[in-house]
Amino acid sequence: MLPDAQACVAFAAIEEKELFQQRVNAFRRRLHVGSTGDISALGDGAEWIWNIIREVFGKVRECLDVFHAMEHLSKTCKVLYKEGTEEYEQWKDATKWELLESGFEKIESRLNELEGVFQDKDKHEDEREALRKLRGYLETHKDRLGYRERLAQGRTIGSGQVEGACKSMIGKRLKQTGARWNVERLDEMALLCSVHYSDLWERYWMQAM
Repeated sequence: MLPDAQACVAFAAIEEKELFQQRVNAFRRRLHVGSTGDISALGDGAEWIWNIIREVFGKVRECLDVFHAMEHLSKTCKVLYKEGTEEYEQWKDATKWELLESGFEKIESRLNELEGVFQDKDKHEDEREALRKLRGYLETHKDRLGYRERLAQGRTIGSGQVEGACKSMIGKRLKQTGARWNVERLDEMALLCSVHYSDLWERYWMQAM
């Protein structure tokens, strides 16, 4: 069991990644994150996110959001086998459990085998390209696929909770039917939504009045 969280931060803004990095770094200093102990970071496959994490927090234990990894497995499966067939379902299910159990190791062996099956370049150009892209993607993130260890430690492996919070915290208010926003007003409303999501709503208005 992990200890209870001592701090939880939610913020929203439309801004360039350089300003986003400054904002994250300011939170890090205020909350003294990284001054002691180790840090675990969960993110999607965008390289700029990992670059910001390293710049702000230094060396951390990185984890690729499992749903992004599975999405790439699913896309490859659709190219290799007709969707809805028994082969399709078996491959998708098998690779899911291989990913969770051993990260890239067992899937790499599977890719090696499949490249032999689809070795005819003229007949299987699409399949070979799909396998090449999947291999490249997973190789890039192979050190971020330690799902088995994270689950054993009680840590999350998916960003669904965060994305769900963004949907209920921000999207529900800003994406109403017929809503139109300019960036300045949108950022102000997004800030209020973030405060409302927290336990600081009453304190915020006491200080604002």
